[in-house]
Order: sequence, then C-alpha cells, then structure tokens
Amino acid sequence: MVTRELLLLRHGKSDWDVDADDFDRPLTDRGKRGAQRMGVWLATHDMVPQQVISSPAERALVTAEKSCKAMGEGSALIVKDKRIYLADVDDLFDVIREIPDQLERVMLVGHNPGMEEFLITLTNGEAAPEEDGKLLPTATLAILQTDEDWSNLKQGSAKLIRLIRPRTLPKKFPWPLMEAQEYRDRPAYYYNQSSVIPYRVRDGKVEILIVRSSKKKHWVVPKGIHEPGLTAQESAAHEAKEEAGVKGTVNAEAIGQYRYDKWGATCVVDVYTLEVSHVIPENEWEESHRTRQWTSAVQAASLVRQDELGPMILALEKQYSK
Repeated sequence: MVTRELLLLRHGKSDWDVDADDFDRPLTDRGKRGAQRMGVWLATHDMVPQQVISSPAERALVTAEKSCKAMGEGSALIVKDKRIYLADVDDLFDVIREIPDQLERVMLVGHNPGMEEFLITLTNGEAAPEEDGKLLPTATLAILQTDEDWSNLKQGSAKLIRLIRPRTLPKKFPWPLMEAQEYRDRPAYYYNQSSVIPYRVRDGKVEILIVRSSKKKHWVVPKGIHEPGLTAQESAAHEAKEEAGVKGTVNAEAIGQYRYDKWGATCVVDVYTLEVSHVIPENEWEESHRTRQWTSAVQAASLVRQDELGPMILALEKQYSK
C-alpha cells in the first residue's frame, strides 16, 4: 500500500496597500519570506514535492515560486490551475483527483476560505483552529497523509500529520542549505549569482552595452541571482533580456568572478559574455526605465561600478582586436 502526502500551503501575506484587483494583488516582503521559509523547511526535512499545483493569482503563484526556489528547485515543478482561485471544497477535490497516481507527494498552493474548509473536510474535522482562532494563516503549511489513490480522495480519507506556521521557523535561513551551522538573511541560492557583459563587434571594434542600475545611480552590466532550475548561463541570459533588453549567445565558460557584500554575507558572481543578436525595442523592453548605452570597451571599463569588471571588459576587447 502506498502512503501519499498532500501538502496544503496557503499563500503568503498579500499587500493591500497596492492599487490592484484581487487576482493581481502581490505579496508583501513578509509574505515572500514566509514562502521561502516553508521551502527551506521542506528541503531540509527531505519533503520536496514532486509537483506543485498553484492558483494562478499573483499572491499564490509567487508563493509557489518562492517556496520552490528555496527548496533548490525551479518553476518547472509548478502547474497552474485556475480552479484553485476562489475554489470551494468541491473544486479542490476535482483538482486533487486528477493528480497522476505515480506522484506520491504533491503540494497545493491556494486561498482561504477554501483551503481551510478542504483541510477540515479531508481530516473529518481533526484539524482545528489554534488558540488565536486561526487554522491556516498566511504561508501556513499543512502536511497530510492518505492511503487512498488521488482519484479516490474523499471526506475523512486523510490524516493531519503537522501544521507549520512561518512564525515558528527561524527568521534567517541556514547556510549551506542542508547544514544549519550559519544563518543568513536570505535563502542560500541568493548568494550565488551570474552576470553578463553584452557586446557586439562593429567594424572590427568591440562595443559594450551598459545600463543604469535600478535606481539610476550607476552604470552596470546585467546581474542577478542564479535561479534554481536554470544553468548559470541561462540565468545570465535572462538577466540580459530583463535588465538590458537584449538577446544573444552566452559563452559556455565564465570569464571571471567577483564578490560583494549584501544581505549580511558575501555574494559570489560568475561573469559571462553575451554576443548580442537582437535588441528588444524600447517600448517592449521590460525595464526601459533604466536606460542603456552602447560604448567602447575602454569607456565601459571606466564607467561600470564594479571595479573587477574593468579588466574583464578590456580582455574581451583584446580578444577581438587580434
């Protein structure tokens, strides 16, 4: 007999101060951290789900994404199901009963009151609110087990194993992920990053694309967190598209590395080059508020904020000047 595990995760705390409709309401920073704490807890307890089924509403989907990344997984685990948004108990049963039986651990990310009512129904009332009157506050995880096939799940066919609230977990995150010897302000993957130097060759000369930082204070090249589920090169290409509005070919090997301090520790950045093949028009560029500029390698080396990038940019120019 196969024992299956169903994880019910309510979305993190949403931001009511943002002018958005209910479906598009985002998470607060507290909500994002709560989702990440649950993801780290699942990873460190060897309970990573084989599939995550999420409401497509912003606050639920970002909760799913943040928790999956904190587990060390990418978004490939996530399946969006619009039935979960504003779902009642019957809707949630419909979603669960369609899970393939070869999957033994699945996480559902959704909303109240449907999630609470579903939990109560599955456990036949075994799950009860705590002293504060709450059963599934935001970013709370319920772990259930059942001996039934997913297609046969019904009222009273699951047992509540544990309820975990984010406030009961450490505020900081273990580093490295599986050995809680040190705690940091963010999940472990935040501290491994990738950067890309976008370039093109015109009339035998190398030109470098530099962009303004998010607050427009400095000239930089695209850089971001190495996203779980992606290679460092894929992460670098994603940052180039998002921050600089360009696409192209990322070199297979990093041309250098540098370190800088953030979030109470040291981030390590692998640097790649990207030969630009397509420039996204300004009106289609996701972060066009930054502004961008093609410049000579020498000028780019002198303008970029990170000192370690200068020699890498000049080495790139030398490579193409031969």
